[in-house]
Amino acid sequence: MKGNRSDFIMLTIYPAVFHQEDGAFWVDFPDLEGCQTYGETLQETMALAQEALGLYLASLEEAGTTAPTATEIKKIITPENAFATLVSCNVDHYRRKTKAIKKTLSIPEWLNEEAEKRHINFSSVLQNALKQELAK
Repeated sequence: MKGNRSDFIMLTIYPAVFHQEDGAFWVDFPDLEGCQTYGETLQETMALAQEALGLYLASLEEAGTTAPTATEIKKIITPENAFATLVSCNVDHYRRKTKAIKKTLSIPEWLNEEAEKRHINFSSVLQNALKQELAK
């Protein structure tokens, strides 16, 4: 089956150092200052590392900052009880996650008036209600 080039997902890859302490794991990215996370299991920590990487890189872009070049994995020096591996993510996924979009909605006039009197932030209320509904 032939795929065309536009079917492929562009992944961004950075080396990460996984540390094991007290039965849990934490990970940091030597090239990305402050980008780190932790988890109870190696599998959980890997998933959280992908998310941390994606959110970190998306926030750099949003701030207009260029991400540093990834260091070659063979140049990463690890301390005892740690190992280096490559972590990948689809930054597009995280860009979409944080971008706000404008929605038009209709509510009864009386509800609008009461909410405005109380200085209720419609966007915040809608976001919170949607999150609760989706969590069910």
